[in-house]
Formats: sequence, structure tokens, C-alpha cells
Amino acid sequence: MASSDKPEIVDRDVKDKDKDGEKEEGQGGFIDKVKDFIHDIGEKIEEAIGFGKPTADVTGIHLPCINLDKADIVIDVLIKNPNPVPIPLIDINYLIESDGRKLVSGLIPDAGTIHARGEETVKIPMTLIYDDIKNTYDDIKPGSIVPYRIKVDLIVDVPVFGRLTLPLEKTGEIPIPYKPDIDLERIRFQRFSFEETVAILHLKLENKNDFDLGLNTLDYEIWLADVSIGGAELQKSEKIEKNGIDYIDIPITFRPKDFGSALWDMIRGKGTGYTMKGNINVDTPFGAMKLPISKEGGTTRLKKEDDDDDDDDEVCLLHIFFLICEGTCYSDLKSNIILYSKKYLSAQVERKL
Repeated sequence: MASSDKPEIVDRDVKDKDKDGEKEEGQGGFIDKVKDFIHDIGEKIEEAIGFGKPTADVTGIHLPCINLDKADIVIDVLIKNPNPVPIPLIDINYLIESDGRKLVSGLIPDAGTIHARGEETVKIPMTLIYDDIKNTYDDIKPGSIVPYRIKVDLIVDVPVFGRLTLPLEKTGEIPIPYKPDIDLERIRFQRFSFEETVAILHLKLENKNDFDLGLNTLDYEIWLADVSIGGAELQKSEKIEKNGIDYIDIPITFRPKDFGSALWDMIRGKGTGYTMKGNINVDTPFGAMKLPISKEGGTTRLKKEDDDDDDDDEVCLLHIFFLICEGTCYSDLKSNIILYSKKYLSAQVERKL
């Protein structure tokens, strides 16, 4: 082959490449035109039919139940559908975190349908288990208030747009409640007899939470010397400041003769063992709560209403007078009363001498 033939081969290759390039450009331009056409058609359909993206907003957060074990949280989300057809709410993903740490997360599948050109309030329930939180994060203590951030992703399927994710966020605070401490410091009686004693329970309540407690009702039972004396009602509501102490007086009626020989220690002013169990219903900044109260192995004293703490002998003589006048003492109790009276009178004589 002559050397003069080589340039023709090169020219032919270049021409072929140019033709291929023009062909590719033509195909690319055609695809772009098709895409633009479809996009234009979609926009025209959207404008003609009225399709649009749905919107969502958090309208409320509720704590329907909160106690020492858990907190139930319900989030109200208002979803608006501007489209002429219903749209399915495929999934709801949620996460509650505090300072970047996950407290709880979950998925709610097939959450319902939003009506055409309508709006729906979707309720998203979640539950915080306090033991799980305290076991995971040592710095979260009972009685504290924890900041939180709730993240919710609503996944919907909309014609024209396809599958969309609507993200939502909300911040707030949630308590980790702690039960109050309760003590029965003393029982001051107003009317004392074997058949019926009217007394005032002097209770001490200590709030160990970082939030106030508005005490509304008490539901409890008290045992003195292992004998139940029943319960009583709170006469008025009380407010216990955060990390504070409050004293509450509650009237009660019981029958001392049910105590048998244990009554002797009570009227002598000695300490009497007691147990107290029940619940208190309180209002808090986070809603109403029902918190347990309990005290076992406590010791209290029986006093007359206008007596001081240092006049036990005089109190006992007054008790003796009541008991003998009523004439209802048990034989063994009468013996103890007489013996104690003699000791007391002897002590008084020696004092005067």
C-alpha cells in the first residue's frame, strides 16, 4: 500500500468519530426533550387537577399516664392533604432523645389514610420506661426533670410526587417522679375513750422531686401496734414545694379497746409502732400523678391535743382519770393503771419532800 493512502484512513476515522458524536448528541438531546416534556406534562396535570404536597404540624403533647414506672406520651400531629384523592400514611418513625442520647424509638406501620382535600389529627403514642432509662444512663436520677427532643418522620405516598417524608421536631421536659417520704410524727387525741377516740394525725410529707406537688387526696390505711385504725380524708389541698417538707393534720376516729395490752404503752406516752400504706393524688406542672406512700417500722406517740412533749406523767394521769371514770377498763389494764398511779404519786411526794 502506498504511503499516500494513510492520510485517507486517518481522515475517515475522524469523520466516523464526528458522526458518532453527532449521533450521541442527537440522542442526548432527544432524551432531555422527553424529560422536559414529561416534567411539563406533570406540572400541567398538577395545576389542572390540583395535586400538592401535604403538610404536618405538632399541635399538642399529652401525658395521659405518668407514675413511678413509666410515662405514656401522646403526640397530636395535624396532617393536611390538599389533593383530590386520599393519601396513605405508610409509616411513622419516632425517636425521643435527651442531650443527644436515645431514650426510646419505634415504628408505626400502616398508620391510616388522610382524606381527600381534608385534614386529620393523628395521635402517636409512645411509652418511656423509667427503669430502662435509669439502667442506661446513671446520671438520670429519680425526682429529676429531663429535657427531651421528639423527632417524627411521617412517610406518605402522594400521586405525581411519589413517596414523601414529612419531618417534625418538638422539644420539652419530662419528669422522672420519685415517691414522697411520709412520717406519722404524733397522734394528738381530742376525745379519748375506750369505745371511740377522736384524734388528729400529724403527718410529715417530704417531696423529693425537682417540681412542686399539689396534694389533692390521700388514699391510705394506718396500723397502730399491728391493729388497723383505717384511714381518713384530707380536709384541704396542700402544696408541697419542690424538695420541700410540709406538715398535714388529718382527723381520724378509732377504738382504743381493740389494741388490748398495747394500749398501755400508748397511754404511758411510750413510742407506738405503726405502718402506713397508700397513695396520694397530686397535681404537677406535667399533669396529675398518683404516687405511692409507705412507711413500715415507724414509731409515733399518743398525746392530748393541748399537751407539750415533756409532760408525759400528767398526760398519763389524765388518761387514767378518763379510763377509770368510764369503768370499761380490762382487768389487766386496770392493774397496770393502779400500779402506775402509785409510782407516779410516790414520785410526786418525793419531789415535794
